[in-house]
Amino acid sequence: MKPIDPQMAQKTLSDLKGKQLYVHLETTNGAYASHRNQSFLSAGTFIRNVQLTFLNGTIKGHGPYRIGMETELGYVYAEGLTDWKINKKGQVLFAGHDKDGKLAIAFQLSETPFPK
Repeated sequence: MKPIDPQMAQKTLSDLKGKQLYVHLETTNGAYASHRNQSFLSAGTFIRNVQLTFLNGTIKGHGPYRIGMETELGYVYAEGLTDWKINKKGQVLFAGHDKDGKLAIAFQLSETPFPK
């Protein structure tokens, strides 16, 4: 992965506008840290292969970045994004890594389903 280039990311989002996509969205603040500290509140989110078509997608910020996508019925929003790549399958993979390089958020878009 490389640091996000917001202009290229925006162009990529614009190219995906109106297409039926599969979304993977995952967040974690250290789900495995609670075994070391019982008072640590572990929180996270995981969705995979949710289908959506967005009407408008925008990247904002100065790094870390946030991406918002408007659909017919609502919105999808991800923040804390630092890196990205488009893989050989054409899937757009955004990620947010903390100062230690640990994954905090993954936000991925694909025209085909992600593996289970």
